[in-house]
Amino acid sequence: MDFSLFYFADDGEAAGDRYRLLMEGARFADEHGLAAVWTPERHFHRFGGLFPNPSVTAAAVAAVTSRVQVRAGSVVLPLHHPVRVAEEWAMVDNLSHGRAGVALASGWNPRDFLFNPDAYADRRERTVAAVETLRRLWRGETFDAEPEYRVYPPPVQAEIPLWLTSSGNPGTFETAGHVGAGVLTNLLTQSMEALAENVAAYRRAYAGSGRDGRGHVVLMLHTCLGEDLESVEHVVREPLRRYLMSALDLNLRSTGSTADKGTASGEGTPTARPSAQERARAWARSTFAPAAVDGAYQRYLTSDGLFGAVSDVLPVVERAREAGVDEIACLIDFGVPVEAALSGLTRLDELRAVVDGGEVQRSVEASRR
Repeated sequence: MDFSLFYFADDGEAAGDRYRLLMEGARFADEHGLAAVWTPERHFHRFGGLFPNPSVTAAAVAAVTSRVQVRAGSVVLPLHHPVRVAEEWAMVDNLSHGRAGVALASGWNPRDFLFNPDAYADRRERTVAAVETLRRLWRGETFDAEPEYRVYPPPVQAEIPLWLTSSGNPGTFETAGHVGAGVLTNLLTQSMEALAENVAAYRRAYAGSGRDGRGHVVLMLHTCLGEDLESVEHVVREPLRRYLMSALDLNLRSTGSTADKGTASGEGTPTARPSAQERARAWARSTFAPAAVDGAYQRYLTSDGLFGAVSDVLPVVERAREAGVDEIACLIDFGVPVEAALSGLTRLDELRAVVDGGEVQRSVEASRR
């Protein structure tokens, strides 16, 4: 099991050095044998709003590191021309001396498609089709157009490391296997048991693709480690709840955002609808939002995240291993104070050492006794 760092901050009303945790975390990951640093692409909302362009943050990470992989988690492919994606990440590959990697997402928020409105309807098809396009461009082949286009600078790596991002759709897992890409996933809308089934389907599809190896599955988990669960919960309780509420707010704003101008009645007359902002305020006042946040908070704290002491999270790591996960991407920037998040990295390094030493199963069995 590899461990990496994953960033998806809720910017909120943050001030000062917004990227301190990213940069210091990246240096720590580089010095302590973590596998990668992942940064996302997000637009037009405080949730993830620190990261509108992962190639920019990847270039910054590349400049202060020498070993750790520098990855997009994820590029929302339909918002961009694939040639532009290949150009930017070939540049990151050069800046990092061959450490770039890219997860591709199809996108889901209609507001994001301001950049390419016509791509929303077939965004999934565009994302899958881009896999081979990016691979050809990365190898130095030309883009299928007249006149021919070739990407510069030439990348360092012979092949571009690619993942498809999925929140739990079985079809995406199978598609990733068929095209020989990895999978970047989470437990937001799937259980660990469902993940195990999806990974098994992915492995079968990957084996059927005729490619060597078995693919690569990365699981993002919210993470904050410390002396014990009680002290960690004291630190994360309010930040994590605010973070989850912000995520719910984003989902509400995106749902129906393309219909804010009204929907047609049977006679073709527009029917007025509340604005996205009005629906968000109503959501925040409802009894459902706090209940949903409470449920998600308890789930992440106790079973679907890495919270507490190293011994507390070993069962979660073991469940992920049994589900077929190859790498856990630890999301650390969900609003906890920077010093607390950085302090937790020392415990994460201890966890990595325990796992590398093969002590997980023995520790889990001892805790069960």
